[in-house]
Amino acid sequence: MVIMDTSIIGVALPRMQTDLGFTPQGLSWVFNAYVVAFGGLLLLGGRLSDLFGARRLFTAGWVVLLGGSVLAGAAGNAGVELAGRAIQGAGAALIAPAALTLLMMLFGHEPRELTKALALYGAAAPAGGTAGVFLGGLITEYLSWPWVFYLNVPIALAILIATPVVMPAGARRRGSIDVVGALTVTSGLALAVYGIVRAPDAGWLAGTTIAALAAAAVLLGVFVLVQAKRREPLMRLGIFRAPNLAAANLAQLLLGAAWIPMWFFLNLYLQQVLGYTAFPSGAALLPMTIVIMLGMVVLAPRLIARFGPKTMTVTGLTLLAVGMAWLAFVRPEGSFWVDVLPASIVAALGMSMAFIPTLGTALSAARPEEGGLASGIVNTSYQVGSALGLAAITALATANGAGRLTDPAALTGGYSAAFVGAAVVAALGAVLAAGTLRSPRPADQDRVASASP
Repeated sequence: MVIMDTSIIGVALPRMQTDLGFTPQGLSWVFNAYVVAFGGLLLLGGRLSDLFGARRLFTAGWVVLLGGSVLAGAAGNAGVELAGRAIQGAGAALIAPAALTLLMMLFGHEPRELTKALALYGAAAPAGGTAGVFLGGLITEYLSWPWVFYLNVPIALAILIATPVVMPAGARRRGSIDVVGALTVTSGLALAVYGIVRAPDAGWLAGTTIAALAAAAVLLGVFVLVQAKRREPLMRLGIFRAPNLAAANLAQLLLGAAWIPMWFFLNLYLQQVLGYTAFPSGAALLPMTIVIMLGMVVLAPRLIARFGPKTMTVTGLTLLAVGMAWLAFVRPEGSFWVDVLPASIVAALGMSMAFIPTLGTALSAARPEEGGLASGIVNTSYQVGSALGLAAITALATANGAGRLTDPAALTGGYSAAFVGAAVVAALGAVLAAGTLRSPRPADQDRVASASP
């Protein structure tokens, strides 16, 4: 559900633009408001989960997400819509790290069960993304765009009823909350995304672009200084001394920066170039999702057990780069069966191979009492990578013709450039993973395998 809320609005955006008066530049913030709040507050969510108990934060997150969904669905103007989306993102930032911590609490005592549970957790992310596109198309075509938000309401209520029954309570810990850290990291990320999104129109050397990016750098620098000096920081910097934790999070960041732009522009290619309507466009992404789910649940655990997490991470990112480079050959007069399906299957297989070992490595590297922080960091890495990657590759696509909506050839050129950019990011991830991830000793590899498939 948390990932679905990033994608379900995609097909509905044109109608939301008409009804709420969004400018073309402002429209991207319907996505970014959610992702920036989500990514920026994940560290705080992880810290609160460790302090107050994962089940309490999980419940609180669903209450916040429900309220944001109602506000976003009822919005009568752009400002209220963006406020609703930011509140949804804040709720998601409480849910995601608490969910991973609860999963570890439920299944951590039995490695085989934990392997299965984390495989399903990993598969749920791409399934949620594609389900969002599919349901967003269905709802937009046959109901109206507010229902892409109201859909969350009955699901949230059902989860709130079930959580006290099926989830362990967890213990509270004493400690303080780093409000300054939460504000600086969230504001810094928001300004970084804003500067990159605005740059294609304002210019990379324009005063507004430079000011936004400089302010982002200052705020993120202040965040690091605050974390280094606080007695109880939002993110203990020493956690990155744990072997492989920084490398695994870097791989997750680059994975998000490559995968989300690929999915975003593939959906636009299907609709704006091949002429698919909302519902068939969502259905066209189902084969890719099925491959990801089977890869994560069935194939990845066996391959990781045999070859180790480092080998599978590098292999997965390499396959992802190959699939995206293949997608760069899309044609204005192309077809789904030739231009989209084969390349998307290769990319999906690469995603399934890389996501699970990097997630498991990042989680297993931290101390048990910092499970919420570790899950917050790895979620943050992926979401920040998604937001910044989409912003940067959107700028690349726009510069190469993606803004010329009435010209299929120009659109295809822009989308092809986006796929090339995403392929470069994935290839960079493969090279960095090969150079920074350590191959664990046999005893450590068993521990990683018990923390991820």
